[in-house]
Amino acid sequence: MALGRWWDQAEVAAGAPGIRALAVDSPAWRVVAQDVAASGGRLLALWADTSLAGHATVHAFYLAERGALAVELHIVESDGRYPGIDDVFPSASRMQRAVFDLHGLRSTGEDQRPWLRHAPWPAWFHPLAAGSVWPGAESPVPVDDYAFVRVEGDGVHEVPVGPVHAGIIEPGHFRFSIVGEKVLRLEERLGYAHKGIERRFQSLALRDGHRLAARVSGDSTVAFSWAYCQALEGAAGIIIPPRSAWLRALALELERISNHLGDLGALGNDAGFAFGLAQFSRLKEQLLRTVEQALGQRYLFDFVSPGGTSRDIAADQAAGLAAHVTSLARHVVALRRIYDEHAGVRDRFAAAGTVSPELAARLGLTGLAGRASGQGVDLRMDLPCPPYADLEPVRCAGSDGDVLARVAVRFDEVRESCRLVARIAEAPPSGPHRVGFDDPPAGSRGIGLIEGWRGPVVMSLVAGEGGTIRRCHPQDPSWLNWPVLEHAIIGNIVPDFPLINKSFNLSYSGHDL
Repeated sequence: MALGRWWDQAEVAAGAPGIRALAVDSPAWRVVAQDVAASGGRLLALWADTSLAGHATVHAFYLAERGALAVELHIVESDGRYPGIDDVFPSASRMQRAVFDLHGLRSTGEDQRPWLRHAPWPAWFHPLAAGSVWPGAESPVPVDDYAFVRVEGDGVHEVPVGPVHAGIIEPGHFRFSIVGEKVLRLEERLGYAHKGIERRFQSLALRDGHRLAARVSGDSTVAFSWAYCQALEGAAGIIIPPRSAWLRALALELERISNHLGDLGALGNDAGFAFGLAQFSRLKEQLLRTVEQALGQRYLFDFVSPGGTSRDIAADQAAGLAAHVTSLARHVVALRRIYDEHAGVRDRFAAAGTVSPELAARLGLTGLAGRASGQGVDLRMDLPCPPYADLEPVRCAGSDGDVLARVAVRFDEVRESCRLVARIAEAPPSGPHRVGFDDPPAGSRGIGLIEGWRGPVVMSLVAGEGGTIRRCHPQDPSWLNWPVLEHAIIGNIVPDFPLINKSFNLSYSGHDL
């Protein structure tokens, strides 16, 4: 009931369906957060906008039963302070810290340590603040003395891992506090992949931003580019042709299948089952070759473009794609049976990295990892954009919350996505795959919201003068799930961390913008 009053005051927002926008004052900022939490809602994103001199705002984006709510707070305090909400939504803590690093706006949250900022980045420099100019490199700082939380006691040791790793993965530092091999605490330090994407958006034209969005996190290129285009098209007030919506869904589900196949193989390998890696690598490679034949490229960078898609699919290519995923689903069912019956694999997967439904709800775990821990949110069903209401996807979820449960959700989603791809490829609507439109006027806003393979991808876009981008904020679901990984490893042993980490497979790039 309390949330209903805010919902009734909010206006319909441009972009993804089911979103409302609400401007509040400082006291109401926290009240809205508390009402969302009390109603069982969750925080999806938090960011700021200081692109206009003398005008600073902070934004929170919530998902509730009625839909999504975008809340804006205009900051009037001279010191840039605003009320923290990390006591209501723990996942807000790192987002608030990042807002200060990027904009110089400080929350009243408990944790005030830098998050994205490392030692070579001057503490006084806030790159997204209006008029901010990079001063050039200062004298190098040899040690980044981050204030990790120490665990003290008899027999407690610290084990630092990273940020440089043995495998070909992105950098991230993990500080384990252990007794023997049992983990008492894990603390993460990310930000090593920061590359100024949000600042780079501001130098691009609105019609070119989808290309950068597609490269925020390369394994989620379709999700990010679709969310960007959804925001732009909403700001421009256009509706894309039905065929282009179906083609976008085709690409999104192919992206989901590809990532799940890769991870299922890697998880088998981490459990000492190299056969699984070999078989799923084979299936993924065959899928990518088929995608290239049907859509012109293995990975679908720039396939989703403003107004629709950059290319169409011929009837014979669509038929070949449908036949391939139907066959692929049968192979995956057979491999699932092998995984389920292999005693060694089940022993490594079961009870490892458990996140209970209660903990998942409290920490805001989302996406496939959330669905494995009793959090059934899937935007394709809960807040569907075209064409998902017509496709009627089936929700894939569990409640055990361990590696085995996350693997089971992946198997289920591969099978369901194969069904969706086959249905789309067999009977897409006729008509154009793209429509033209005029650039939205300066100050126009749009919000994109897409269920990527990892979870909800959020994109906030504000148009500038002459078809430019004034502000664009992309948010990967990894922001919400990285803190939960710290809890998932507690009570497990250090050698199980690679397996548990891979079962989440969170994005560094999508987090370290």
